Amino acid sequence: MLRLGYTKPGSWASFWAILTLVGLATRAAQRADVGGESTGTSINHSQLLLQRLQELLRQGNASDVVLRVQAAGTDEVRVFHAHRLLLGLHSELFRELLSNQSEAVLQEPRDCAAVFDKFIRYLYCGELTVLLAQAIPLHRLATKYGVASLQRGVADYMRAHLAGGAGPAVGWYHYAVSTGDEALRQSCLQFLAWNLSAVAGSAEWGAVSPELLGQLLPRSDLVLQDELELFHALETWLGRARPPPAVAERALRAIRYPMIPPAQLFQLQARSAALARHGDAVADLLLQAYQFHAASPLHFAKFFDVNGSAFLPRNYLAPAWGAPWVINNPARDDRSTSFQTQLGPSGHDAGRRVTWNVLFSPRWLPVSLRPVYADAAGTALPAARPEDGRPRLVVTPASSGGDAAGVSFQKTVLVGARQHGRLLVRHAYSFHQSSEEAGDFLAHADLQRRNSEYLVENALHLHLIVKPVYHTLIRTPK
Repeated sequence: MLRLGYTKPGSWASFWAILTLVGLATRAAQRADVGGESTGTSINHSQLLLQRLQELLRQGNASDVVLRVQAAGTDEVRVFHAHRLLLGLHSELFRELLSNQSEAVLQEPRDCAAVFDKFIRYLYCGELTVLLAQAIPLHRLATKYGVASLQRGVADYMRAHLAGGAGPAVGWYHYAVSTGDEALRQSCLQFLAWNLSAVAGSAEWGAVSPELLGQLLPRSDLVLQDELELFHALETWLGRARPPPAVAERALRAIRYPMIPPAQLFQLQARSAALARHGDAVADLLLQAYQFHAASPLHFAKFFDVNGSAFLPRNYLAPAWGAPWVINNPARDDRSTSFQTQLGPSGHDAGRRVTWNVLFSPRWLPVSLRPVYADAAGTALPAARPEDGRPRLVVTPASSGGDAAGVSFQKTVLVGARQHGRLLVRHAYSFHQSSEEAGDFLAHADLQRRNSEYLVENALHLHLIVKPVYHTLIRTPK
């Protein structure tokens, strides 16, 4: 809410006239310089200009407008002696507000009032220093007053700090929803999905809204130890949030019970407070999970559609589904490793393993870029440079019998860092179901740079995940 005080109107015409004359004089000087010399010398005093603009704001010299910023719900008022020309250059709202007023009282939330000096400083010199707690109030001010460049800059800052794990992703998600910032909302949602295991164990988990929970639970790219961890995280959330029964039951039905071994399912039914209250809502899903584990996948697939999400593993970090791989100095040479995964999530396949071989190459050259030593006339051609290549990761089964009847394998590679014993995912690459590698794997990574966002202490932290996918074979009428 804005309260305006009336004083003598100011004139915009003189300011725009000055700017027009300066522009004409500058262009005339440039034409004269070009006519007199074949080449010109650039003179750059922009830093001096920025310093003088900062002094103009700090000292209030020649100010023609006063802003009184009052923190909502308090008597605290901060006074800024400013210049309507500079405010109006950045903000159409300020231009209209101050067109015939020289004093304005601005009512702002407390957090916005606390950073208003930084906001005004940005309008004078185009730069500011942001702290995490200041991101939302600065973005809110930029949005309110229509300063698009600052709005974009703060949003970029928030997305960058999400990737580094420093930003409060849950709070920023809810803020993005309230302001309609879809790019920031999607960035927060992706971070939460890739790092749900870490977020569920933090204080942020209690601030998750039912709407956000509904966005997360159906996703297959959630990164967790296993499905049981997700169930326990959901049960913790239900205990804190106490949502209406319909919300709780909808959330419990999003758990993929076939991904939980039968022994753990029995324990959940016996001990879970959430299932004690809402067990009837998921009774059909629990029965289906027991049937899935009791029968062979081939037999089960004759009667049930196993192509649904309930039978698709998420990105599980447990040893049964993959393995971590830390590559030191990844720009140096090719590396290889191997690991084993469970053939499938069914109890029938619990004791069966598939061995996978992995090859990492930091500078693999596609055929089109491989060295060519001579053309048709026998003239030597320059060889391709190693830096023309790109990182490559190939995952193959150790034997041709890796694919069992009725099951194929999807592969995912997580790239990130370990912080406080947890994996913080920064990037995720998925393989096409019929491929042995991800075509875009680290396509834009610079592994030569020690401060690369893909490296942690000059090491590449990967987690390789193999997800078995069952296929419906013959449907028998029930």
